[in-house]
Amino acid sequence: MSEDGEVAPAGSGVCVVSVLCCLALACSYVGSLYVWKSELSRDHPAVIKRRFTSVLIVSSLSPLVLWVWKELTGIKTDAAILSLMGFRVDGILTATILPLLLTMILFLGPLVQLSLDCPWGFLDGLKVAFDPRFWTLCFTDMRWLRNQVIAPLTEELVFRACMLPMLVPCTSPGTAIFTCPLFFGIAHFHHVIEQLRFRQATVLSIFLSAAFQFSYTAVFGAYTAFLFIRTGHFLGPVLCHSFCNYIGFPAIFTALDHPQRSMIVLFYVLGVVLFFLLLYPMTDPSLYGDIPICYLLNKGSTDHHSLCL
Repeated sequence: MSEDGEVAPAGSGVCVVSVLCCLALACSYVGSLYVWKSELSRDHPAVIKRRFTSVLIVSSLSPLVLWVWKELTGIKTDAAILSLMGFRVDGILTATILPLLLTMILFLGPLVQLSLDCPWGFLDGLKVAFDPRFWTLCFTDMRWLRNQVIAPLTEELVFRACMLPMLVPCTSPGTAIFTCPLFFGIAHFHHVIEQLRFRQATVLSIFLSAAFQFSYTAVFGAYTAFLFIRTGHFLGPVLCHSFCNYIGFPAIFTALDHPQRSMIVLFYVLGVVLFFLLLYPMTDPSLYGDIPICYLLNKGSTDHHSLCL
């Protein structure tokens, strides 16, 4: 940072350090899943519990990588590391509600489809949602805990909260949004190893599935990176990640064969249209207070003017 408070333009050395740190985070995260030798599948409760331990350790240490990056690059900001990672109180209410609501709008079609196929009525669903026994059952289910809690928390911490602050000074917020998900998508290729190991399908179908998963996770990663940069909060992307893990990829072909196909397709289209109309208004940085990423941008830059107050 210069004497007048401007962040000096990042040189090639900063970019090299940033990429290496991101690679180290991605490799350590995936590597932590395989430190335990087991002949059991990834969905076995014993395997899930052991992986919880290792991935939580790696994730809790990931802020140290961000600190090391700051020391190596010499980049100094007025924002604390935790603030850069999205851990802050300012604007937390809107950061909790609006990104999740926006994501639910995008999935309006699948939500309508689920509601039509659900055997419960609305009131029955509310009773279940407020029943402590239901949540006790969820939190004792290792697969649910992995998909809805641990994976969203740890992946957003490592792949968004720690990586994006390192990539933004090297590239720009826009470029970082599309660069960061590449690490996230590649990190999901480790599922190929397990599928080949347990011969869960043909080699061709496994690699086709991996290619699809990479594409889907990369797009999703770009979306949560967009949310993180625009809101400056960690919580919003985590909630959206958990929600998307619950909904899964939209069952489009099932929707086309549904008895109420016309209505479901209408809501699919309506959800997508509303999502793009509301994407920028609902993630307007002015709704979320002082965006920490702004401290990594030059005040005279276009990115600073478009993102920062």
